Amino acid sequence: MEYKNLERLIEIIETLRSPNGCQWDREQTHYTLRPHMLEEAYEAVDAMDSGDMKHLREELGDVLLQVVLHSQIAKEEGAFNIEDVAQTLNEKLIHRHPHVFGDTKVNSSKEILENWDKLKQEEKQHRKSAMDGISKSQSALMSAQKISKKAVKTGFEWECEEDLYKCIFSEFDEFKEACQEHDFEHKEEEFGDILFAVVNLARWNKIDAEQALLKSNKKFMTRFRKMEELATKPLNDYKPAEFEALWQHAKKELNNNR
Repeated sequence: MEYKNLERLIEIIETLRSPNGCQWDREQTHYTLRPHMLEEAYEAVDAMDSGDMKHLREELGDVLLQVVLHSQIAKEEGAFNIEDVAQTLNEKLIHRHPHVFGDTKVNSSKEILENWDKLKQEEKQHRKSAMDGISKSQSALMSAQKISKKAVKTGFEWECEEDLYKCIFSEFDEFKEACQEHDFEHKEEEFGDILFAVVNLARWNKIDAEQALLKSNKKFMTRFRKMEELATKPLNDYKPAEFEALWQHAKKELNNNR
């Protein structure tokens, strides 16, 4: 199979970055493109969730654009090029799939993941702590999940789920105490402990906390919009009891429309 369009894309990016190309593209650096990489990745995830394949195709193209752009910048700096990126990825995939490209025998996805982790450790021997390798750029919620998973792999785990609940409740008590002290930094610290403990509860139940929160965000916005639609006066004029009645009305309307 030929990949003419992929080769053409690389040529287009080289042209855009050339002296006779686009001024904006020439001015970009790894750092200035950083927010675009994050934005395009999130937009691709939104497209996946929508189930719209045409939209997903477009958004994956935007993600690919970022990869090719960064590779072109690195090529100009003499660091690496898109071919080097592909080579590194190819080598990694082959090394971490010995059950496909080698003689290793596995009986389940669980064994595959265990082998993946072992092989990854072999590749990252420079890492001294279980906490090494956690991205500093991802969301705090995603970081908390990764930290929790890495800690558990060392055996640092609660004995039962009930202990986790006790931990969460104790964090709430500590937060209440901090609130009474009127010490903002202490209050912030204790609130962070609540969030981290709840993330551990999600991990224990094999729930992706990031996805769970995204779904809750979407559900809240949908209900709020329905509440705005049903309101008979400006929301600022509603009293607490009226808000509650309107919220329940919105929930009922949405449930009936499913």
